[in-house]
Amino acid sequence: MGARGCRFALRALSRGHPACPAAPALPRPAPPVHGFLRLARQPQVLGRPPGAALVRWCRTCGRQRLWFSREAAGPRFRVCASGPQGTGSLKTGFLKWKPDYDSAASEYGKAAVAFKNAKQFEQAKDACLREAAAHENNRALFHAAKAYEQAGMMLKEMQKLPEAVQLIEKASTMYLENGTPDTAAMALERAGKLIENVDPEKAVQLYQQTANVFENEERLRQAVELLGKASRLLVRGRRFDEAALSIQKEKNIYKEIENYPTCYKKTIAQVLVHLHRNDYVAAERCVRESYSIPGFNGSEDCAALERLLEGYDQQDQDQVCEVCSSPLFKYMDNDYAKLGLSLVVPGGGVKKKAAASPQPAPTGVPAAEEEEDEYAGGLC
Repeated sequence: MGARGCRFALRALSRGHPACPAAPALPRPAPPVHGFLRLARQPQVLGRPPGAALVRWCRTCGRQRLWFSREAAGPRFRVCASGPQGTGSLKTGFLKWKPDYDSAASEYGKAAVAFKNAKQFEQAKDACLREAAAHENNRALFHAAKAYEQAGMMLKEMQKLPEAVQLIEKASTMYLENGTPDTAAMALERAGKLIENVDPEKAVQLYQQTANVFENEERLRQAVELLGKASRLLVRGRRFDEAALSIQKEKNIYKEIENYPTCYKKTIAQVLVHLHRNDYVAAERCVRESYSIPGFNGSEDCAALERLLEGYDQQDQDQVCEVCSSPLFKYMDNDYAKLGLSLVVPGGGVKKKAAASPQPAPTGVPAAEEEEDEYAGGLC
């Protein structure tokens, strides 16, 4: 039998040709599909834990790609997370004049999820940025903003908080352009929480931007909550001039929504801030203006503030400490309670000394001898 006959016989054996009934039918291997490679064909990686990343040659594109375990699809696969599906969708040709940005964004999104599951946050961030660019070219601003926000979360996992905040701010701008201000405000608030312990000044700016967005949407309760966070951060940073303005804005909003008891508390905080600025006139004017708030005149808060201002004006440190140590001041927010406990009147203050008790006269000495009689020599 020649070479041609040998090839025919081998082909018949492999395909189970009817001419060879005794030959067992062998299963033909499935054609390789880019991005999926059965684990059974990679026996050298069977011992790796699920989710472990591995660099292998992709069968279709012939390049080294990152593979990771995916068990959610049923049988275990090694998924090529950085395959050229996204880049292939962006290519144009003779019969394809326009890039398919929608398909490219979808593939980049899948790649980002794959890299995130494999704990490869740098590659996940790059995939999210490419997904955002594809959505932006497709004029899908909401999905582009979502991708930028996800990229910011990847930077957060890498402890690159300033870069993460920049991407989240960019995402919030796109949310506003898309007409979804609520989502923009939530993104800004999330960014403020991320950066609060690292850069309080930036956090204050983000909280104030969030409050402005909520105020424009007439959601005053959410706006005043964010303004309160900004005010406390300003007080914590000893920026009392800006804190006084922020508390005044809070007070106006609470007055607008008719939450008068909280207005009283904000008046106390505002007075403490003014006194720490050594501005007694502004503190007194603040109390005088608050008389227009229903129920403030005659309240416990009003009486405590009057006593505080009286002690501060008379430089009576004991009276100031007594007022600031009362439960009304002590159980405020921690930042304002600390302001009250650290308040010192100008010049160091004058503390009242306890009245000295009269000492008893020595025994055996008559009282008449103790006091000199001024008329002992007569009237003349």
